Amino acid sequence: MVEQKNLVLDANQELGEIVIAPEVIEVVIGIAASKVEGVYGMRGTFASNVTELLGRASHGKGVYLTFDETGLKVDIYCYLKYGVSVPKVAMEMQDRVKQQVLFMTDIELVEVNVHVVAVVPEKMEQPDFDELFEDDEDTNE
Repeated sequence: MVEQKNLVLDANQELGEIVIAPEVIEVVIGIAASKVEGVYGMRGTFASNVTELLGRASHGKGVYLTFDETGLKVDIYCYLKYGVSVPKVAMEMQDRVKQQVLFMTDIELVEVNVHVVAVVPEKMEQPDFDELFEDDEDTNE
């Protein structure tokens, strides 16, 4: 989470100012990162996991913003699917997140750090035991 409460955009001051809450940027980043092919999911906190259990999507989970003198930096913590190229998926996440934040908020991210926390294997289907042993029963009789 970014230390500042809100981000004020450099816009036409004649009409007023545009203020974006950091949570909005976190959600944009979370959605953009999770849409990359090969990403299994984002690492969340206990609170975000409870929120998802209650049926609400927590799109900002696994995203942490920091703001310093150089600009806005983001750290993304994610799980990848087993068998994908980790560097390729991570670079795709960096590109997509940077582009999407620039497009939607006109804010340039100075760093997009991707932290791969785990690799999740595919779930194997449980075998249907009736089908497996169907032929054996016929031959045994």
